[in-house]
Amino acid sequence: MKRLPSLSVFALTLTLTGCGEESDQLPVDGRDFDGAEYSESAAYTGKVIDGYLKNARVWLDMDRDGQYTAGPLIITLENGADVVLESGEPTAMSGAGGAFSLDVSELSVDPVVGPDLDPRDYPLIALAIPGQTLEETRAGDLVVTDAFMMSASPGLRNITPLTTLARFRGLAGLPEGAGEDLDASLVDLNLVRDYVLAGDDQAHAYARALARFMASQVPQEYNHLLAAPGSDGTERYLSPQAAFLLGISLVQNANQVIGIVNDAANGDFANVDIDSLVLPEVPLALSDPTLLTLQRVFAQPERSDTLPANLSDLQISAELAFDYSEDGRIKSVSAEGCLSPSMPELARLISAGGYVANLGTQWLPSAALSAQSRINFANAGVDERLEFDWVNNRIYFETTTTCHDQEGIFAGSSELGGNPEVTYSWTMQDGSLAELVAQIPQPGGSMLTRTLEPQEANATAGFPGYRLSESGSELEALTFSEALTDCTVAQEAVGMDLVVSAAQGYDFSGYSPQPASFVDLALEFDAREFAYPGPEDRLTLKRPLRYGFLDPASASLTNVDADGSFEWVMYYPPVGEGTFEAGQPNLIEEAYLKKYSGARACGREFEEAPSGVYARVEYGYQRLSDYLLGLLE
Repeated sequence: MKRLPSLSVFALTLTLTGCGEESDQLPVDGRDFDGAEYSESAAYTGKVIDGYLKNARVWLDMDRDGQYTAGPLIITLENGADVVLESGEPTAMSGAGGAFSLDVSELSVDPVVGPDLDPRDYPLIALAIPGQTLEETRAGDLVVTDAFMMSASPGLRNITPLTTLARFRGLAGLPEGAGEDLDASLVDLNLVRDYVLAGDDQAHAYARALARFMASQVPQEYNHLLAAPGSDGTERYLSPQAAFLLGISLVQNANQVIGIVNDAANGDFANVDIDSLVLPEVPLALSDPTLLTLQRVFAQPERSDTLPANLSDLQISAELAFDYSEDGRIKSVSAEGCLSPSMPELARLISAGGYVANLGTQWLPSAALSAQSRINFANAGVDERLEFDWVNNRIYFETTTTCHDQEGIFAGSSELGGNPEVTYSWTMQDGSLAELVAQIPQPGGSMLTRTLEPQEANATAGFPGYRLSESGSELEALTFSEALTDCTVAQEAVGMDLVVSAAQGYDFSGYSPQPASFVDLALEFDAREFAYPGPEDRLTLKRPLRYGFLDPASASLTNVDADGSFEWVMYYPPVGEGTFEAGQPNLIEEAYLKKYSGARACGREFEEAPSGVYARVEYGYQRLSDYLLGLLE
């Protein structure tokens, strides 16, 4: 049996207002018509329209998961009683004129149990099936070649691309109709009527273009499943989050699609060739990953002038915002205060194609220790930015600060924009990163060039070694001297929240002479396996906990007391608690920058957060769907 799933708040609490007021009469202008009248004893009827669609699968989405759900389906009433729908969600295939009729007899409930289920309380969904669904046109029936899904808010019984747009605007918390964000061409349209019957060529043209856009975003795997022999449109493929993301993408891109139609029609919507239009191609991550969207860096002591400082004495010195495209690919990182661009970290990101979620451990910590960062942070506005140009294999770094003078990066302007202070470019070979090059303009017109080459020997997936050179001379290099090796967990550490259960030795060369204590280097991991969420399920962690490095530029700052050797220590939510996500268990919660502390025994419980540090970094995450909703709002 399938119970009503526990969905996130967007799918259950946000609804359109003013729905359910229906009429069986079509006014002269066609407005306010959304289907025939309904009485409890009758079948639930309506229409599927792009043009009119015949042989489309229609169902009443009673569990609101965006897919057809077969029986038995359990619906829990407000009084806590359960009602079993043996046949599942009411469903039917549309016929001529797009008409459908749903048998809702199972929605009648024994009065002793509770009130009848009202079909007008649930959204309708229609699925155009490739190779089966036919669009009725004046030139005859046309076979639909690509699947797309439409819906209508509870109480509405015309299912069209425009009702789909209206529904997801409501789910996103936007006005159903007019709003400042809505294209002016849509403001005066009735988004819920039968525009074919009303002879509204403009609405019909918009609907067909929106249907094409929706079809372009349906995963090909789902298309192939629906196009296979024997398919009847009841096959499940999308998750509730994926169905929601498809709708939110429609809301985000509707204005651009409408603008393209307007330009092509030039006022003659009856004759615009919708199939010839070049519509936006927008990749979409239907897995709805959790993404790093915010970092707060604390690296300015309040009661002294020097770092390291006690945790309680650190003030925020920078706040970083991470921006993404609809498929979860990073577009930019903006900082109030100062960034600390890391070529090894950019190389990791490039190797993941810009998809931060694929890094596992998202964006290893970094912090600019310059006192200037706090000064810039105190003044409103973005001070530094990384912009990613994935088409041209470029990353641009802009700064208005003096935070990076020690690194040879000098602000060229007091405002962002214009020529970047650093341009990164890269080359790929056989699908892997071959070289990352940074070009840094210098005073007087010369160019400083830094080159990073990945070193893959013994590298753990996602954590490659590298060689970084400047104008042909090696600056630093990290090479793994051995493979990642598991170790026996000490008895007293078994069951602890964080345990060093694996380590990998490495060599860090460059910046001679190195501090005498900077030896016995190892990248430490919590790589334990858990039975989670049940005894038959296995979850394997790969959480980096500690690594050391040299940073002479930071050590040379007047506000930093250091010999140049540092280490990052990283902390995560306990498995199964708090913000832990089983699908992405390696999301850093907090990280601390401290003096390198030398070799430690593998198998130990990982240390508690240090008290004296150079910096602390807090991580903030969002689901892609919540991030996209925030953009709409």
